[in-house]
Amino acid sequence: MRSGQMWTAAGWRAAELVFGETIQEMKETEDAGKDYLIPGLIDVHVHGGGGHDTMDGEEGIRGLARFHARHGTTTLLPTTITNPQEHIMAALRAVQEVRDRPGPQEAAVVGAHLEGPFLNPTRLGAQPPFAALPTASAVDELLSTGVVRVVTLAPEMEGAWQAAETFTRAGVRVSLGHTQGRAEDAQGVIDAVLALGGVVGGTHLFNAMTGLSGREPGVVGALLAEPLAYAELILDLQHVHPHSALSAIRAKPQRTLLITDAMRAAGLPDGTYDLGGQSVEVVGAEARLAPGSSNPGSLAGSVLTMDGALRGAVTCGLTLHEAVRLASAVPAAYLGLSDRGALTPGLRADLVVLDSALRVQQVYLGGQALY
Repeated sequence: MRSGQMWTAAGWRAAELVFGETIQEMKETEDAGKDYLIPGLIDVHVHGGGGHDTMDGEEGIRGLARFHARHGTTTLLPTTITNPQEHIMAALRAVQEVRDRPGPQEAAVVGAHLEGPFLNPTRLGAQPPFAALPTASAVDELLSTGVVRVVTLAPEMEGAWQAAETFTRAGVRVSLGHTQGRAEDAQGVIDAVLALGGVVGGTHLFNAMTGLSGREPGVVGALLAEPLAYAELILDLQHVHPHSALSAIRAKPQRTLLITDAMRAAGLPDGTYDLGGQSVEVVGAEARLAPGSSNPGSLAGSVLTMDGALRGAVTCGLTLHEAVRLASAVPAAYLGLSDRGALTPGLRADLVVLDSALRVQQVYLGGQALY
């Protein structure tokens, strides 16, 4: 049992929460204390952390899942990076192994986010130069692993519409990103996905995509204009200006989700680290490709954690209640995870305890205390 100021969809309630593996009961109380009780945070886009990376294989995935669990993430999608197909397949098989054999103190791995290789080679950002067209054979091989939950693709690339339809039929969320496309390119894929009853979104909104202006709405404009589209945001105060972030959130309060896009350097000291075979220099809260890389100076993911994303959202002007919704309830809805994302009897007891400074005090993974 834990007591505190408990997050509900309607607001905060002073309560005691009784739980085992699932939440059993919520009782209102006057002496709940000042800690915040919030549902476990869900990160749908995370490459690494604590020195580990998805592309490292099973041990790397388990390591990043343990690291991010300590920062309040109870569910995540290990995210690949643009590489030759055989390397991506090896990473997906490792995700499958971790998903099917979860270990202690690991955030739940419910699938993978396939970020690349189906990207525009002119908008790779920090992705290595292995962009490829989404051919039917490549898509089928990737889907054969059964773990792809989200795919990022550039809608203007040859075969993108057909690939989006194939992914949608397989139950995969199609997320537009790393794109030089026009609003019309984005709208075509959005319409194709929605016509099949699928789910569509945008990968790290504003970053590595065409922006919104009065006469050229770009991919950003297409995503903001479509009420059913979701949108990821990196709120490390490096990737997106607070005003831009608030514009997206106010346009899509129920469809914007916080992500980390974290690389292996998250949680480690400043220095030089590897990301997909490229060197990244980390100074403070900023990670950029090192000189000599394919796109030197480009932002290279982040060193963010989901509890840091909450604090970033509050710094941008959101209430804590709003921030928790974007970090838990919305990503749960995006992934179709009806058993988490709220503190409701019958759901998984994925629970995070925060103090008044929004620092993680305790994490429960399926009712088990992390530390």
